[in-house]
Amino acid sequence: MATSAANQAFRIVHSVCSHDCPDSCGVLVTVDSEGRAVKMQGDPSHPVTQGFLCGKVAKYLDRVYSPQRILYPLRRKPGVAKGQLPKGSEHEAFARISWDEALDAIARRLGEISNTYGPESVLPYSYAGTMGVLGYGSMDRRFFHRLGASQLDRTICAEAGGQAWKLVYGKKLGTPNQDFVHSKLIVCWGGNVHGNNVHLWPFIEQARRDGARLIVIDPYRTRTAALADWHIQVRPGTDAALALGLMHIILRDGLEDRAYVKEMTHGFSKLAARAAEYTPERVSAWTGLSVTEIEQFACEYATTKPAVIRMNYGVQRSENGGAAVRAITMLPALTGAWQHRGGGAQLSTSGAFQWNSKTIERPDLMLASPLKRPARVVNMSLLGHALTSLGSQLGEGPDEGPRVHALFVYNSNPGAVAPNQNDVRRGMQRGDLFTVVHEQFFTDTTDYADYVLPATTFLEHDDIQGAYGHYFVQRSHKAIEPLGEARSNVWLFSQLARRVGFTEPCFNDTAEEMIRQALNLGEDGLSRNPGMEDISDERLAAEGHIQLSFTRENGKPFLPFSHGSVPTPTGKIEFYSEALAAAGNADPLPAFVPPVESRFSEAAKQYPLEFLPRKADNFMNTTFANLDSHRRMEARTEHGLEMRAEDAVPRGIADGDTVRIWNDRGSIELTARISDRIPAGVVAGKLDWAKFSPGGQNVNVLTSERLTDLGRAPTFYSTLVEVAKA
Repeated sequence: MATSAANQAFRIVHSVCSHDCPDSCGVLVTVDSEGRAVKMQGDPSHPVTQGFLCGKVAKYLDRVYSPQRILYPLRRKPGVAKGQLPKGSEHEAFARISWDEALDAIARRLGEISNTYGPESVLPYSYAGTMGVLGYGSMDRRFFHRLGASQLDRTICAEAGGQAWKLVYGKKLGTPNQDFVHSKLIVCWGGNVHGNNVHLWPFIEQARRDGARLIVIDPYRTRTAALADWHIQVRPGTDAALALGLMHIILRDGLEDRAYVKEMTHGFSKLAARAAEYTPERVSAWTGLSVTEIEQFACEYATTKPAVIRMNYGVQRSENGGAAVRAITMLPALTGAWQHRGGGAQLSTSGAFQWNSKTIERPDLMLASPLKRPARVVNMSLLGHALTSLGSQLGEGPDEGPRVHALFVYNSNPGAVAPNQNDVRRGMQRGDLFTVVHEQFFTDTTDYADYVLPATTFLEHDDIQGAYGHYFVQRSHKAIEPLGEARSNVWLFSQLARRVGFTEPCFNDTAEEMIRQALNLGEDGLSRNPGMEDISDERLAAEGHIQLSFTRENGKPFLPFSHGSVPTPTGKIEFYSEALAAAGNADPLPAFVPPVESRFSEAAKQYPLEFLPRKADNFMNTTFANLDSHRRMEARTEHGLEMRAEDAVPRGIADGDTVRIWNDRGSIELTARISDRIPAGVVAGKLDWAKFSPGGQNVNVLTSERLTDLGRAPTFYSTLVEVAKA
């Protein structure tokens, strides 16, 4: 929807925020006659955006026009060591070159590495720095598939929870945001709505004005928890125990919906037997909650209708995270909450968007690569191991393949976000590792690059987008021309493909052509993707956002999992997972297993404090962390290491002291802040860029590469440490 304003000096362009957030906001960008964006606002016609933007994106033009932007291709100067770039000196470490020089050199080096060590020695590393369909994964996938590069298992954020949800329901769907206004009880379980899902908040507030209660379950008293009617401060990593304890009470007191359970679920008797083991007393010992709190919460949840659970991905970032998500998602099936508008649960709605991914990503090109087969898969959560290993245990199968000799990073900042940060850095410092980073700013990762390439912001390229927090397909129009020589992912990998010598026509596809491919348009111009049958490219371009068709059939409320079959092996909501039973390598029922790094483990004798490496409220993971405007917003909240007084006093630590936090993987120094925002035995620190952190290290020097019970995802929130005054 690109329209001209009445004043011809300005035009308004419809774009979409592509940052890693469930809200995927529609954005109206005002562009002046000189082609400069001068204003951004939320699209008032978008039913979820509702005309406002979060504090992060409201200041987005500070990012677009920041003097810190990387605007030209850069090559590391000879003799400048990787990883030794003090803040502010980055430009001195690199020399500006032309795009032709950069593309030719990178293509030549990738070819040499591929020929010498095998194409699997090239590792792409990306995640959700952009959530647009084209920006997240399209031409880049084609390029690396055709090259024969290692495939990346993108597990760092949502894989454990996503797999857990699908084991129960078969597909990632959930209660629509707009229907939260009908809820009478809203449970935010591990979700900081105010920090990273703010467009759900108006619906929660409307429900509360109509009499609903808000309960927040979180080890940390977040902004959202502070505003709740009841904050249930559970210990880290014990969510599965709490959910099973709730089931115990619900079944003990006959509060389940037996008719719904009989019609819609599979494995009820097995689940009931498992839940019988989780008495309130046992659950109290694990979670730190009183028996009275557990009993009260179970009764309130089971007897209030409609009740909805908004869960976020923090729950799954412990060793027992998959089981925790499975157990929590079973609660609305046990009580029949899906039958009521405003009831049910939401983790992600991403399963609703069935793009034409095979055409967009072209996995068939792997058969045309030198390997003539699918390449090995490397787990992004094991990056430190992948870069420091000599090649063993990298792949998922028997053919483990060669050592990684080339790393191509885009849409991500692994120098800050990857676990086991010391090993990641050691790997990136290798003299024989060729590293290319496509970025907007000098990050912790560009400090290790051989070549840095300028990337566009979402205002500077065309894309199409779904969401993982609502049900609207959206068209994002390029609002302004790219600053400097910034280029999109589509352009970059198309150009590289030509330089490498790939001749397949798909590498010539434009962004517009790929948008039409993603929509899978038929001869009548309408999409053939499920749920998008009434969407045409022209209609989407004109309207900006269109709701998926199955969520508005016959004008009736969309009630997922309320009736009919579900896409699981049994066609039922699975309390007992037949897929896990058949695989034989995981418990078909949810259970609580204390993490290896927790207060219940042997390791706690040496490292007795549980550590929460929290996300900052005013950054998006590490995006925005370099901007002064966002750092000022974040500075209003306490930084440093938050500790309870009962943990600080025995260690001789007072508020404001510099403390050392350490375990076997590394150590950092922070300022102690005495706080009651965490439970006893827990300390918390915020994720930031390493270059802005004391000693040039961030909290991920403490986190491990141990993986979750499902999805082989990271266990950031299962971390033990000790703390002492520095």
